[in-house]
Amino acid sequence: MLKVDQYDYIRTAHRVYGKKIKQIARETGHSRNTIKKVLRGEYSGYKPRVIQPYPILGPYLKIIDKWLKDDKQRPKKQRHTAVRVYNRLKQEHDFQGAETTVRRYVREAKLRLGVGSPQVFIPSDPQIGVEAEVDWGRCMAILGGVKTQLKFFCIRSKYSGKHFVRCYPCERQQALFDGHIQAFAFFGGVFPVLIYDNLTTAVQKVFRGKKRTLQESYDKFRAFYNFTPRFCNPGQGHEKGGVEGLVGYARRNYMVPVPEAESLEELNKKLLQDCLSYGDHRIAGREQTVNELYEAEKKHLIILPDIPFSNLETSCGKVDKYSTVVVDKNRYSVPTSYAYFKANVVLYIDRVEIFYGSKKIAYHQRLYNNNKWSLLPEHYLELIQQRPQAFESARPIRQWRERWPFCLERLLGRFCQKQGDTKGIKDFISVLMLYKDHDAKDIEAAVEQALSAHVSSSQAVEHILKSTPDHYDPSFAPLANWQTLPPPDVTVYEQIGGAI
Repeated sequence: MLKVDQYDYIRTAHRVYGKKIKQIARETGHSRNTIKKVLRGEYSGYKPRVIQPYPILGPYLKIIDKWLKDDKQRPKKQRHTAVRVYNRLKQEHDFQGAETTVRRYVREAKLRLGVGSPQVFIPSDPQIGVEAEVDWGRCMAILGGVKTQLKFFCIRSKYSGKHFVRCYPCERQQALFDGHIQAFAFFGGVFPVLIYDNLTTAVQKVFRGKKRTLQESYDKFRAFYNFTPRFCNPGQGHEKGGVEGLVGYARRNYMVPVPEAESLEELNKKLLQDCLSYGDHRIAGREQTVNELYEAEKKHLIILPDIPFSNLETSCGKVDKYSTVVVDKNRYSVPTSYAYFKANVVLYIDRVEIFYGSKKIAYHQRLYNNNKWSLLPEHYLELIQQRPQAFESARPIRQWRERWPFCLERLLGRFCQKQGDTKGIKDFISVLMLYKDHDAKDIEAAVEQALSAHVSSSQAVEHILKSTPDHYDPSFAPLANWQTLPPPDVTVYEQIGGAI
């Protein structure tokens, strides 16, 4: 193929200087046909080959094609790469060619055979107020000084990009429902269509195509809020790419550095503020902010029901010999007077309430692991007071003792020193019983005052506690109203003198 300078010479010689084709051919060494082609058209450069020959790789092409065809039945992450093909050819077939040759052929063969072809996406403009996408993410947080693995629920509007993120200890069905309930309240309405992966908490069975059998409880939840679920094809998470991106965005921006909070509730309050702040963000390629887009979108949402979904589970069980009820593979204590009775249990996403008949007898924060015990000391104090020798080994006391203030240890030591171990422990338990009806800070302040006054009885601590303005009790301060008493009758003293 001619170079540009030769192309220029031929056309200039003929068109400017009027030289004949025969003369130009003699001067340049090109054939007359070549000269004619140059004079007829524009410069086209080198003509690409229609068929690329592989003189060294040729005997191995059928082998490579077979490997790539077999890959169609293999998991995507365990298919041949060009490097792996090259290495297998060297090791198994003594191939002596270059890796670049193998790479070029494998790229062409994969395209021809339809193996690992890159997907093409259709540009789209989401309809206003119609669709939102839902997904779960995973993160680490420090709650109360303890590293804790959490799952965070994400929902994102496809039109405006407004989103909601909330953390949970797990991604069970109750957490899924609570995430929706909190998100609907945040958005002020319900999106008509929600897009999901094939979550086991929502989908019971996946059929070919779009048909799904829903979990019965999820179907009831969906019917309560009147939205339509749409599920991605298995393994095609990119079909809800907006929320997939939100999971990464939330982890990088809301969870870095690793968030610290005293409780999960406090952490979720911080996440809520982050979500609200994102409303001022302007997504690339859009003229309006997220909040401005959402204000136009909000009126298209389904209105919220007057009463939110209850989202609770009920169970029943028998209180065992440890005065606990086993619920969801964990144990929760009740007062010892209810041992061996049947109890009803109501499970919320964050708490457990236990009833005897219609009377609520216990309340606990919910546990989300297995074989955990939630023991409230006040449920066992009366029994321990009857059996003071069990005080040191009682699990509820040992767990409480790890976190109670040092002033209680000093008070226990003083009671035992003045009254002896058995009576001292019994009297000390009377102080602990005050926690049922009084604030911990007030009790501890009364204990500190009692220690300063060198008193050694529970009655003294109780008197100090109930004599404070916040806990005023006339029975413990009989002279507090002395200013309103009538004046004394002094004639009584004369009668006493006469009698003497």
